[in-house]
Amino acid sequence: MGDPAGVGPELCLRALTNPELAAICTPVVFGDRDVLTACAQRLAWPLPGRVISASELSTIDHPAVLHLPQLDGSRLSPGVISAETGHASYFYIQQAIDTALTGEVAAVTTCPISKEALHRAGHHYPGHTEIFAERTHATRSCMMQYSEEITCTFVTTHIGYHAVAEALSTERILEVIELTYDGLTRIRQRPPKIVVCGLNPHAGEHGLFGRREEERIIQPAIDAARGRGWQIEGPLPADTAFVPAKRHTTDAFVCMYHDQGHIPVKALAFDAAVNTTLGLPIVRTSVDHGTALDIAWQGTANPGSLFAALRLATLLAR
Repeated sequence: MGDPAGVGPELCLRALTNPELAAICTPVVFGDRDVLTACAQRLAWPLPGRVISASELSTIDHPAVLHLPQLDGSRLSPGVISAETGHASYFYIQQAIDTALTGEVAAVTTCPISKEALHRAGHHYPGHTEIFAERTHATRSCMMQYSEEITCTFVTTHIGYHAVAEALSTERILEVIELTYDGLTRIRQRPPKIVVCGLNPHAGEHGLFGRREEERIIQPAIDAARGRGWQIEGPLPADTAFVPAKRHTTDAFVCMYHDQGHIPVKALAFDAAVNTTLGLPIVRTSVDHGTALDIAWQGTANPGSLFAALRLATLLAR
């Protein structure tokens, strides 16, 4: 359900009543029934519907709510960051991961969490991806922002720009290329074509900018991937890598840092992009937007990204 004070509850209510989703999967909201009920009452929407216990998960065949009581819905303040909502969102995530690991659910799709609320509650993670990687004991993972318009994967994500260059290594870049290749092959059912971005302006322009990260670190990873017969291009300058002509012939862009890929993804596919964690032993997808605390519980949040995330989760699970 994500952070209860954000738009997660209203998005979940929309997912529970969407016939298109019910035709391809059985959505079960891991969250607090009282929060969903309070949100529905505020918006004059239908109540959440059937509420189940964990023992019913294996037999459920229609949309439902797995009640995980953490908060008093009648006293919750929408749009307000707090340790209580941060802990609740963390608890929902942990329960969903554990249930996926046992095979009781086929995939996990997450609504947005507040990193500030998470930290206030004492859970010091940069975001969902790191929680999933730790809880599933994944030895390697990376973030993928997927859409039909543009898809990007990331060598680094939630770190300051001053730390990016030091965090890069040939091994990590090759790892992300491998995860990207495997993930896109599953989705597209064919070998993908991948572009790898440089780190510096103009991809370093042969050492004029930066510390030759392109030559020392990025190019060896590309060469290793090409040695496997994969279609890999790069390192390309990020200011020209995403032009329409290149996007139309590229399945995924491997990006060196957060905004290098997030800016084009959100500019081109804000309501359609899906955040996916590659490399996990379970399927995990997510909305590609934040908690939108300023519009929480107003009924105006666009559910497009959540619906896209649920569709992709269904595809990957199959």
